[in-house]
Amino acid sequence: MNEKNTEPNHLIYEKSPYLLQHAYNPVKWHPWSDEAFEKAKKEDKPIFLSIGYSTCHWCHVMEKESFENEEVASIINKYYIPIKVDREERPDIDSVYMAACQALTGSGGWPLTVFMTGNKEPFFVGTYFPKESNYGRPGLKEILYEIVGVWRKDRDKINRTGIQITEVTERIFKHGEREVSKNVLQKAYEKLKDKFDKDYGGFGHPPKFPTPQNLYYLLRYWDMTGNKEALEMVETTLESMYKGGIYDHIGFGFARYSTDREWLVPHFEKMLYDNALLSIAYLEAYQATGKLFYAKVAEEIFTYILRDMTSNEGTFYTAEDADSEGEEGKYYVWTPSEIKLVLGEAKGEAFCHYYNITEKGNFEGNNIPNLINTNELPQFNEEKDLLFQYRKKRVHPLKDDKVLTSWNGLMIAALAKGFRVLKKEKYIHAAEKAVNHILDNMTDINGRLYASYRQGKVEHKGFLEDYAYLVWGLIELFQANYEEQYLFKALELNDDMLKYFWDDENGGLFQYGWDAENLIVRPKDSFDGATPSGNSVAAVNMLKLYSLTGKIDILKRAKIQIKSFGDNIEKVPEGFCYFLIAVYFMYNSLEQVIITGEKKSVKSMLEIAEKGFNPLRFILYINKENEDIFKLPLMKDKLSDSESKAYVCRNNTCLAPINNTKELEKLLSD
Repeated sequence: MNEKNTEPNHLIYEKSPYLLQHAYNPVKWHPWSDEAFEKAKKEDKPIFLSIGYSTCHWCHVMEKESFENEEVASIINKYYIPIKVDREERPDIDSVYMAACQALTGSGGWPLTVFMTGNKEPFFVGTYFPKESNYGRPGLKEILYEIVGVWRKDRDKINRTGIQITEVTERIFKHGEREVSKNVLQKAYEKLKDKFDKDYGGFGHPPKFPTPQNLYYLLRYWDMTGNKEALEMVETTLESMYKGGIYDHIGFGFARYSTDREWLVPHFEKMLYDNALLSIAYLEAYQATGKLFYAKVAEEIFTYILRDMTSNEGTFYTAEDADSEGEEGKYYVWTPSEIKLVLGEAKGEAFCHYYNITEKGNFEGNNIPNLINTNELPQFNEEKDLLFQYRKKRVHPLKDDKVLTSWNGLMIAALAKGFRVLKKEKYIHAAEKAVNHILDNMTDINGRLYASYRQGKVEHKGFLEDYAYLVWGLIELFQANYEEQYLFKALELNDDMLKYFWDDENGGLFQYGWDAENLIVRPKDSFDGATPSGNSVAAVNMLKLYSLTGKIDILKRAKIQIKSFGDNIEKVPEGFCYFLIAVYFMYNSLEQVIITGEKKSVKSMLEIAEKGFNPLRFILYINKENEDIFKLPLMKDKLSDSESKAYVCRNNTCLAPINNTKELEKLLSD
């Protein structure tokens, strides 16, 4: 709270932790609302829009420098209508104005700063601005005065600029229809190979992001071609990320990204989506290689999530901040003397040796524990626990405790897969509890999903990502426990997704539904960012649902979905790696394994079918308790008696049923 300002602004009535962080700024913030835009029109003022999120380091910096500053606040309050938006609650608003920023400046990021008219048309866009001009970079004070001068003297110029930027932004979301060739799979691999860092893994130059969807794709490319280099790229990346400081070696879990090539120095915020997607990558690497190291990392991520990021209701919190006590990373860094104080001289010295903790330090005089310079992976389990208990006494970074349907869907998928691969009951229980809470508390009477939940209140009609990611989670749940309710709920939500978001004219799915607020542009994202795009996840989901049900209408829609974005995919395939998983499904033979009988008697059959990395294999288990599955087209002519048997189906043809585990194992290994 700003000590000079005891009166809250309009954000005090919001539920978002990010908006509440700014509720006592001297800036008279409004939430995004009709009232704010009407006020701007009535008072003939431009909008000053600031978009960020609660765990964003540079958002905190700009707040301290400018939004808590009485002088800057007085300028904003006098000449502008200021609006704050939490990008995690309103990805639609963020997507539109971030696209405008990237089109105009060539880059983007948060905080996102937008000057716009009362008609929501942006005429000047940027990211972080310091309070004062320096090193050739304009300061916020200078920009504020300059823009209000143009607003008063040349309104026509501002209106023309707003219209032009809106038109450019609209073009960004256009996509060209084209059949996608199988050759694009090879082309994407070569592009990723060109960008691959052979020493430390990952792709491109710093800052380096995990981009797990690239790793998912490479694993499937390896599975399809046998190309060992593709697998090596995955392993190098996963091992290097774990060794680096981007991984919290004391409390587990990954930070959002690394500022350097070696994965050493992160911005320390931890996001739910990164940890969900990365745990899936480590699980799949374990399936592919059998190396226990990958299973261990996945389990550590789940330990962090279930311990620190799970609500009493069973849903998962959004993020943890980078800063505490006003300093980035303070909660996470160490000195040798602290380590030795906790562990004793001998054990402390050994720990410091392995984890590169020195008197000189590797981050602003302190140390981020890491294993970058060693090929050993020491355990130190007891020592880590002691250090973790000691660290808990520090001032903990802020936890953003809102619940997002979309990111929860990703973690539900990860935990369900964790149970399927690692057979630990606590993972499936956690996934089921989360999904049940969402379905019971984050929908309206018509079943319409909501995007955000906090303190018993839901906000904002669900976006494409909420539907696509939750369907992903439901499919993984069904593949983990074979309970038909999750498959049928996935089908129902997939139908709802098509109803609310499908573009009848050009194909593909819009980000927000026809029943939601209209923005200046109706975005349609397809390019993978920190998470896979909603359109790409929807395409993969539909192909999985077809493989589990045999419903031809779903297959037809998936084909249209891929073709709708075909031109984009063909031009920059490495930017559409999750979409390429759908292409991979289209050009390879899918396999269904249908097992019937009492669960005890077919346990060994299920274990054989589930074993290893088989992304083209889909498993259905049917007994007398879930016979509704026999209504699906795929189940036509299958017997529903209690005898244990397995049907293996390839290329839409099922082989004769077998009831011998050795015969099944041989057939599946062919």
